[in-house]
Amino acid sequence: MTNMVEFLNSMLVNARDFPYVALLDVIQEKMSKWWNDRRIVAMAITAPLTPSWESEFRPRFAQSNGRHTSQLNPVTYHVKGGELEGVVDIFNKTCTCKEFDVDKSPCVHAIATAHHAQVSVYSLVSPYYTKEYYVLAYGETIYLVRSQSQWDVPNEVATRVVLPREVKERNRGRPKTSRFP
Repeated sequence: MTNMVEFLNSMLVNARDFPYVALLDVIQEKMSKWWNDRRIVAMAITAPLTPSWESEFRPRFAQSNGRHTSQLNPVTYHVKGGELEGVVDIFNKTCTCKEFDVDKSPCVHAIATAHHAQVSVYSLVSPYYTKEYYVLAYGETIYLVRSQSQWDVPNEVATRVVLPREVKERNRGRPKTSRFP
């Protein structure tokens, strides 16, 4: 979280002295640019998964090679080899190592099972990691706010009086703390 805050602070270093509305305009303009840049990247992806998950898969594919897989029933497989054995339920997309369950992405055991069962590994991945969902995430456009003179404000909103909240005056000095013996 600290890196994100530091990044935003460095991005807004020149705009920090602006009035709030102008500062929000700078943030909105930057977000619109980032959104559009990510949309362009998402549209250019040729792989079935997002770039981060494709790179996550490469080591798993390599580790799944050479594992011995045996079928226990039509949907359950036992995978041996490596540091940890696993029992994979290919229908429910679960594994005893729990990595498949938590990540919703095939673990090493599930990849070995998919090869054995001649099932596409990509069919076992949660749709949230697919290119289609990635494109949908950045599919909408963030429009810049028009000038205040061009706003269409309903009458009931324009006539409403909004008062600032009451502020209770604080006591001067250091606040007293109660200590337990």
